[in-house]
Amino acid sequence: MPSYTANALSVPESGIRRILEIALTLDDIIALAVGEPDLPVAPHVLEAGSAAWLADDTRYTGNGGIPELRAAIAMKLRRDNGVDVGADQVWVTPGATEALYLALGLILAPGDEVLIPDPGYTTFTMAPRMQFAVPVPYRLDPEHAFLPQAADLDALVTPRTRAIILNSPSNPLGVVFPEHVVRELVEFAQRHDLWIVSDEVYEAFTYGLPHVSPASIDPARVLTVQSFSKTYALTGGRVGYLVTPPTPASLLRSFQEALISCVNSPAQRAAVAALEGPQDAVTAAAVHYRENLRAATALLDERGIRYREPDGAFYLWVDLSYATGGDVTSWAERFLLERRVSVAPGSAFGAAGEGWIRVCAAASREDLLEGLRRLPDPA
Repeated sequence: MPSYTANALSVPESGIRRILEIALTLDDIIALAVGEPDLPVAPHVLEAGSAAWLADDTRYTGNGGIPELRAAIAMKLRRDNGVDVGADQVWVTPGATEALYLALGLILAPGDEVLIPDPGYTTFTMAPRMQFAVPVPYRLDPEHAFLPQAADLDALVTPRTRAIILNSPSNPLGVVFPEHVVRELVEFAQRHDLWIVSDEVYEAFTYGLPHVSPASIDPARVLTVQSFSKTYALTGGRVGYLVTPPTPASLLRSFQEALISCVNSPAQRAAVAALEGPQDAVTAAAVHYRENLRAATALLDERGIRYREPDGAFYLWVDLSYATGGDVTSWAERFLLERRVSVAPGSAFGAAGEGWIRVCAAASREDLLEGLRRLPDPA
C-alpha cells in the first residue's frame, strides 16, 4: 500500500473539534466549546441570500468574488480600518480559514518558519504544516497581559523566518492589542523584513479598546484575514476575505482556481447585504456578548476562579490548573462526559494553554452561567 507523507501526518488534530465530536454523540449538553454566535442572522441578509437562490443566481463568479462584494469590502476597509485598498486587492474566500491558507501559500516556501501566537487559534499551527512550513510559537504570558513582547520575538527570528501571525482581538484570549503594541509589532516585522498575517475576525467585538489594523500602518507588508462568520453570525455561510498588498492578479487567480474556484454566489449576495445594509444586529450582538461576559466574570469572581478579563471577542480564558492535574485535554473530556458541559481545553491552542480552558460566551445567558456553575470549586 502507498503511504501518506510524513508532512501530512504532522498536521495536528484540532483539540476543539475532538471535544465537539464527542459532544455530538451525547444528549443534554451545554455547548461552550465552539465559537458559534447564538444570535440569528439579520433578516435583510437572509433575504438577499434567499433571493439569489430563488433567482437561480448559481453560476460561477470570478475567482476573487463578485465585483459588488469586493467593492463593498474595499469601502468598508477605507471607512472603518483606515486601509486604502482597491477592490482588486480583496479576495473573497470560503471563510477566514481559506483566507489564512491562501495568505500563507503566497509567502511561505517549504522549510520556511512563521511565528505564531501561543496560545493561538488551532489553524495557525495546522495551515503552515499543510504547506511544508514550520510554525514557531511565541509565548503569550499572563504576567505580560498576554501581549507579545518584541524582545522575545527577536530571539525567535532565524534566517528561515518569513512571517508572523498576529491575532487581535484574540481567539482564545480575548486580548485586544493597544495601538502602541500594534506599532511595536509592525516595527519588529520591518526590522526583520517579515510579512505580517493579521487575523482580525473578531474586530467588531471590542470592549473599551479600539481595534487597530496593522495594514493601516504598513499596508505593503500586511495580509489581512477577515470573515463574515462572527460579525454577522454567518458561520455556515462560509464567506471571508483576504486583503493583500498590490499583487499580480494572475497569481491570486491561479491560487484561487486551484483551491476553491470561487465562493457560491448566494452567500456572496448575502455578504453584500450584510455590509451595505443596517448594522443594528452587529451593534446588538456586541452588547449581548459584553453583557454575557460581565455576568460570567461576576460569577467567576464570586466563585474565586481566576480568568483573563476579556477586551474583545466573545471568549473567557479561565485558569483551571487547580483541577486539571497537568492534563487539561483529558480533564475537558471527563468534564464533558460527567458534567455534560463542553469547553475547549487550553492545550488545543498551544503548550502555553495547559491548565486553562476557553469558554464561549456567545451561548444563551442561562447555559453560560449554568456551565460555569458546574466547574469544580477551587482548592
